[in-house]
Amino acid sequence: MAWKTLDDIALAGKTVLTRVDINVPMDNGQVSDTTRIDKIRPTVEDIIARGGKVVLLAHFDRPKGKVVPEMSLGQVAGALEASLGRRVIFPAESIGAQAKAAIAAAGPGDVVLLENTRFHAGEEKNDPGLAAEFAALGDVFVNDAFSAAHRAHASTEALARALPHAAGRLMEAELKALDAALGTPARPVIAVVGGAKVSTKLDLLGNLVAKVDHLAIGGGMANTFLVAQGIEVGKSLAERDMAETAREILKKAEAAGCQIHLPVDVVVAREFKANAPSQIVSASACPEDAMILDAGPETVARLKSVMAHCATLIWNGPLGAFELTPFDAATVAAAKEAARLTAAGSLISVAGGGDTVAALNQAGAAGDFTFISTAGGAFLEWMEGKELPGVAALMA
Repeated sequence: MAWKTLDDIALAGKTVLTRVDINVPMDNGQVSDTTRIDKIRPTVEDIIARGGKVVLLAHFDRPKGKVVPEMSLGQVAGALEASLGRRVIFPAESIGAQAKAAIAAAGPGDVVLLENTRFHAGEEKNDPGLAAEFAALGDVFVNDAFSAAHRAHASTEALARALPHAAGRLMEAELKALDAALGTPARPVIAVVGGAKVSTKLDLLGNLVAKVDHLAIGGGMANTFLVAQGIEVGKSLAERDMAETAREILKKAEAAGCQIHLPVDVVVAREFKANAPSQIVSASACPEDAMILDAGPETVARLKSVMAHCATLIWNGPLGAFELTPFDAATVAAAKEAARLTAAGSLISVAGGGDTVAALNQAGAAGDFTFISTAGGAFLEWMEGKELPGVAALMA
């Protein structure tokens, strides 16, 4: 990949505009989860160690180009200061004289947090004029917000064209992990894709079958593929109008030499609720009055066997209704096996997507995965084979 890292750019004596994602959840005015804040620490510390002055650019929520006080980044400044263990200066503006004064007043080791970039209408329009105003505040641009890289915004794309630029440590780790998973992976490669609807992951499935050796499909999507093969699924969630599309994906996979793995047994219940009475049946024997809520043990056993013979795993989405016990069993069992194989050194495992992260954490498996992306939309668009504007700009 032809993008620079912090190792490739001079930072001593430079003001480093650093795009980060600290769009953290709040509860009664307090940050309730500091994960995103904690993840930018390596980049901040490295810039300071190399003699640079850190100025953070970030968005918060969706103010739609207007100043919305309850969406101010000022409410994040305290948690940021606590996580970094450094003084954070917040000028309550992201351009202009007030921002310049705050940057000038910052001493060695201080961090300047500028106000919400989305308070400006030009941010989401990728306005070069706004990018120029950002650029006037610093000497170097570092993008450490992979999670915002699928958006062509002034602070992610246009700004990279206005200043010397590099990827921050979090961005670097994300790009390296993704390249290892789909760019130049160790083979064989298996992708595990779950979720409710085929219609939301058409581009994803279409791209994956051309790039991986095995594709295991779970969740409600698997039901649609079963229907496409003439198998009845009772009252299960299934997009029957997508059956022909599913058959096209199966044909594309066969032509590409990608083996599709669908459930061979399933867990069914009559109610969609935790601990509803359930039974295990063949995937082709779902009762008319029941719904499929999880993959069965034989399906999991087969998936484990395939993973054991693969060198790389990409995972997006749960295999069943993991939010309801006991219908999280397949997801948990498969995740634990992937974590075991990774810890043993025989598997490179990369996972991403909101439900995926929650499921792997629930399984207690996240810690052993090679890399888990918290990027959400950017991770999915990368898996779909789409160009990410924020990444492409770093390569210019």
